[in-house]
Amino acid sequence: MEKSNSHYFYVLECADQSLYAGYTNNLEKRVAVHNAGKGAKYTRARSPVKCIYKEEFETKEEAMRAEYAFKQLTRTQKIMYIRRGES
Repeated sequence: MEKSNSHYFYVLECADQSLYAGYTNNLEKRVAVHNAGKGAKYTRARSPVKCIYKEEFETKEEAMRAEYAFKQLTRTQKIMYIRRGES
């Protein structure tokens, strides 16, 4: 069970291989919401989605900063960022 005081920046891979980045404080529930077609408009037409990357932060602000920075990257840079985080 995830701690409610944890904040996550996460990356989903959509059915069309596109990437979606977001923020949540409950990752399992958020991914389920995306897959139920009730998440972000972007993922509704691109489900199912799977979480391929996550980072945990102590504050919402830190997680949202990470999300914003990630969204500024090119697709190639995003893939490199994810791979670096997995090692």
